[in-house]
Amino acid sequence: MTRLLRIDSSSRTQGSHSRDLADFFEQVWHQKYPTHEITTRDVTQPAIPHIDEITIAGFQTPPDQRTDAMKASVALSDTLISELKQADILLISTPMYNFSIPSALKAWVDQIVRAGQTFAMDENGFSGLLTTEKAFVVSAYGAGGYHHDGPFAALNFVEPYLQGLLSFLGVQEIHHFAAEGMMDTPEAQSLVIEKVQSQIQAAIG
Repeated sequence: MTRLLRIDSSSRTQGSHSRDLADFFEQVWHQKYPTHEITTRDVTQPAIPHIDEITIAGFQTPPDQRTDAMKASVALSDTLISELKQADILLISTPMYNFSIPSALKAWVDQIVRAGQTFAMDENGFSGLLTTEKAFVVSAYGAGGYHHDGPFAALNFVEPYLQGLLSFLGVQEIHHFAAEGMMDTPEAQSLVIEKVQSQIQAAIG
């Protein structure tokens, strides 16, 4: 069975443009692929803890040599990585916070990026270990001008970061959908949302 893993990261559960667009994506996806399994991981509820010294030590220690504290600290990472490895399709919804992704999403990233689990390294360099076929990133920006050589393009650390990260982990096909100007007038917002929804429909087919 094909599995889609959805990751939500907006601090807002209501009135979140990124979540709403992800809902739209999920609806269109389900209509086209009604037998696909969809799992959602909201990294804000409950919040994904940031890795700490014990977590890092656990990552770097062979499983049979870990202390009980290390085992407990690594357990969530193991669960999140298992969810990711089982996913054929990945959907990430994220707002831009201060030019980058929310800290909640970064906490998830730090839990799932692990040597020997999601990437490998040897004398030839790095290689991604994920077998995820495709990733879709739905992002929402309060202002405009972050794309197409806009005035704030140099400050867009959302899409370039996630593009680089997912590619590093082995995802070959990555699609981005960006809703800019979400602090604009309701009329302007509606036009942008309709445009992004059309892009999503075209990408799903």
